[in-house]
Amino acid sequence: MRWLRKTPTVKLTDNTRLIFIDILKGKYRSSAIQSWQEAALLLGLNEYAKTSNDIAIQKEIANFIQTKTDRSGAWIEKPMASDHAILAYAFLNMDFIDHAIYKPAFDETYGMILSLKGEDGTAAYKNHKKDFRFVDTIGFICPFLVTYGLKFNIPEAVDLGINQILEYQKYGMMPHENIPCHTYHVATKIPTGLFGWGRGLGWWVIGLADSWQALPENHAAKKHLEQLMMKTARSVVKFQEASGAFHWLLFDPASRLDSSTVATLAWFYSVGEAIPEIADECHVGKEKALNYLQSVTRRNGAVDFSQGDTKGIGVYSQNFDLLPFTQGFVLRTINL
Repeated sequence: MRWLRKTPTVKLTDNTRLIFIDILKGKYRSSAIQSWQEAALLLGLNEYAKTSNDIAIQKEIANFIQTKTDRSGAWIEKPMASDHAILAYAFLNMDFIDHAIYKPAFDETYGMILSLKGEDGTAAYKNHKKDFRFVDTIGFICPFLVTYGLKFNIPEAVDLGINQILEYQKYGMMPHENIPCHTYHVATKIPTGLFGWGRGLGWWVIGLADSWQALPENHAAKKHLEQLMMKTARSVVKFQEASGAFHWLLFDPASRLDSSTVATLAWFYSVGEAIPEIADECHVGKEKALNYLQSVTRRNGAVDFSQGDTKGIGVYSQNFDLLPFTQGFVLRTINL
């Protein structure tokens, strides 16, 4: 709750000296990065509120929403990049608020995503990156699009979210394991950046699991996404350490362990437990992941050693510290 009121800043830079220069240049903090920290905290607190019926948490969430929206239900700070869509998705997850009041904000989010849509029928990460499709975008926009489309009867939104996943599956995955690359080039369909970036896999499984979970059983795409859930789960378990951890670079045992990867995959496993064909391995994987996360939790409850923000294609942070995003997905997992 304290972090939701004042969310710790996730730095744009790995620089730890003379940071006031970065602050003055506007290169220290980004509202886009902060939005997915806040979104994860909301998603985690919401799961806790569901299981505990904690009215204080519900009030805290309602107060937070009021700081982000105006009297008309629109965003105070307009969404400019796909990162912001996951915050709107977090709002849509709140059963105790009237979503109709905030439809202007949801409509603005959908409009932002449509402005990023290319001729290939998928959305870019940001306006200045329209030649590539990023795996991050799967987690940022697909759960929002599916949930928003179902709630407000906009089938085109649902179709866009599903298509984003299916196109990435087609062009952005390893040929022998269902592990994504960081990006693929739209025109050439060539994967670019690292295969096996841990949090990139996290973005993939968030988008896949939450979209699958949101779809009704009679939806035409439900079984297709379920097959991708099973395929991904069977690849993921091969790279989980005996401790329950995952490396930030999945295939390199010399690379640092990353709590943000572990937390997102713990969530994926918890959702995957609902699929009979993978229920057993998902349960084991989830328990191992949670045991590892507990082992890197500070005495004050904060989960440590998450990789910092990525700087660009092929440029990955080597800072491993606290990350509100990780905290939210741990809370989300243990309360599902």
